[in-house]
Amino acid sequence: MIISAMYPGTFDPITLGHEDFVRRASRLYEKVVVAVAADTGTKKTMFSFDERVDLARRSLADIGNVEVMGYQGLTIDFAVENDLAVIVRGLRAVSDFEYEFQLASMNRALTREVETAFLTPTDKYTFISSTLVREVAQLGGDVTQFVSPLVKEALLKKVGRA
Repeated sequence: MIISAMYPGTFDPITLGHEDFVRRASRLYEKVVVAVAADTGTKKTMFSFDERVDLARRSLADIGNVEVMGYQGLTIDFAVENDLAVIVRGLRAVSDFEYEFQLASMNRALTREVETAFLTPTDKYTFISSTLVREVAQLGGDVTQFVSPLVKEALLKKVGRA
């Protein structure tokens, strides 16, 4: 059975934690679509939709079975429209579980065609989030250990430090 999965998110910006997660998922699934969400209405992004898609594409270009696509609307609709059988989500901490469980349950109520699978991060990335990385960059901190060099360059330009 060929199983294709998607890893959805805003990726604002894509971090080394995201990259590690995608690399691990790419070993489990025939194809992994990194699905970059357009404006969600609840999150104000630092990078534009096109910038986030571009950074993700360039960051993950070396992984043969990974494709980066942007999308709007419901994640579950994108999964169904693109024949993606699994939505892969990350659980960094116990606090993530309740929200992720609600999302998975809502998606299951909307369609039975797509399952949700959870992965935990590699230990050294458990605390990294795009929000914290943006904040560190905005306040003048060094983000080298959290993002790739190309993302660091883009981030420093965004915050006026390049």
